[in-house]
Amino acid sequence: MTPPESPRIWVLADPRAGTAAQALGIAERLGESFRRVDLAWGKLARLPLPFASLAGLTPEARAAFAPPWPSLVISAGRRSAPVALWLKQRGARLVHCMRPGFGAARFDLLVIGQHDAPKPAPNILPILGAAHRISPERLAAARVEFATLEALPSPRVALLMGGPPRAEGMDSSVAGAITAQVAGFAGSVLATASRRTGRAAEDAMAAALAGHPHRLFRWGDAPPNPYAGFLAWADQVVVTGDSVSMLSEALATSGPVFIADPGGLGPRHKRLAESLFTAGQARDLAAAPAPFARAALDESGRIAAEIRRRGLLG
Repeated sequence: MTPPESPRIWVLADPRAGTAAQALGIAERLGESFRRVDLAWGKLARLPLPFASLAGLTPEARAAFAPPWPSLVISAGRRSAPVALWLKQRGARLVHCMRPGFGAARFDLLVIGQHDAPKPAPNILPILGAAHRISPERLAAARVEFATLEALPSPRVALLMGGPPRAEGMDSSVAGAITAQVAGFAGSVLATASRRTGRAAEDAMAAALAGHPHRLFRWGDAPPNPYAGFLAWADQVVVTGDSVSMLSEALATSGPVFIADPGGLGPRHKRLAESLFTAGQARDLAAAPAPFARAALDESGRIAAEIRRRGLLG
């Protein structure tokens, strides 16, 4: 019996969900099987390793690296760059999301958000926001899976609440105020919290939604997570500007997208919002609920098409 062929695509999945989603989202759009290699970082990963190496990985994670080697590696984040370059020494082509920290010219394709102001280079593909896993097919499936959301009054507004980028726990008064503002113009609110939102902020959201048609999914609630369903059934989306991932995923919908400023945003997140405003893909929450026309953004699909165009799959 002939053994099954090993996938020619490997995805290096960072422990951080948002980082891993960038690489996974691209791989899923290529339309063929791939191997997910979960990374786990040791102490050396904290250092900016300026060479191809597996030294930043734990011994257990390093044990996953064995032939047959892949033809294409998709990675994301600075820490995974040395790992990807180690695989390049074994014949792989490399697609990497975000700045690698070093050796940029050695990657076959670098996918970098316009808000990070990448310098033009033959191997750089600037995109709006970040790659992600919310595809047109996933939204279509979510409309079926969460069809009960259709019964909620229109306009249905999805509210994606984030939290401080390097901490946990959004200010509860801010979360409550944003939620109340959204409830004021929505027929119903499809609200979800993130890992960084915090219980106090979730309670403030619940209080602001009391007596108003809504669904609220708290972090840690029992599955299924209705996040994709909220996006699929939303007539409009409001998302806090602290999450690059949620902002990018919101743009996969075709309705108006509004960005709420929770305060304390750093320069990078402010540049992202400005890039989306300039591109006509989003507006400030202050402009809501006035509708505006925009097309659904599919940057992960565009990256996959660019990989094929460049012949990186062989």
